[in-house]
Amino acid sequence: MLNFSVIIPCFHDEEKLAYLLAQLQKLPYRPWEIIVVDAANSESCAEICTQFQAQRIVSEPCRGQQLLTGAAQARGDILWFLHADAQLSTDPLTAMTKAIAQGATGGYFRFRFAAPRAWPAFILEPMVALRCRIGVPYGDQGIFVARPVYHQVGGHAPWPLFEEVPLVRAMRRVGKFLPLTAPIFIDPRRWQRDGWWRRTWHNRKLALNFMCGVTPQELASRYHSKIGS
Repeated sequence: MLNFSVIIPCFHDEEKLAYLLAQLQKLPYRPWEIIVVDAANSESCAEICTQFQAQRIVSEPCRGQQLLTGAAQARGDILWFLHADAQLSTDPLTAMTKAIAQGATGGYFRFRFAAPRAWPAFILEPMVALRCRIGVPYGDQGIFVARPVYHQVGGHAPWPLFEEVPLVRAMRRVGKFLPLTAPIFIDPRRWQRDGWWRRTWHNRKLALNFMCGVTPQELASRYHSKIGS
């Protein structure tokens, strides 16, 4: 049986984190260890981690650096990276185990919005699936990687945005990086708050600017001042 290390970056998202940790505890096949990397050094986060028996590490507020810090401490066979506001399917560890048994060195879950689901969700979800096939799945899709391979390819980039892009590209070069049919549920609050199409266009602008050479640091500074994170 494979041992899974779950690594969760958190920054002022304690309510969502508590829900995710409760879900992880209730899975039929539970992770070997859970590491929360707290970029806010929050007392509330510390209390939640104690309640759910998760290891907590304090890090600087940069998601890529948080993920690298958590991965450096992890000791499981498989590293599973989750955002604090992720919501899980019924048995995700079994889905990942089957992918590894098929020769995968890593992969990602299918993007699906959590409830409440407005009608744009039914258009955006297949668009995301297509983008993942021809481009890069992002970190909110529960990327998982065999630990030796993760360190072999250099892990995440120490960036505040698009930190998974070099990792995914390297993973595809060295082995089989599989899309799973099992979903991971994405919190729709940003789309609801900003408007479904405005938030989607905002995300595409970020990606286009990144492809054109704008640094993740500049993108984070430029866009967080214009639209909610």
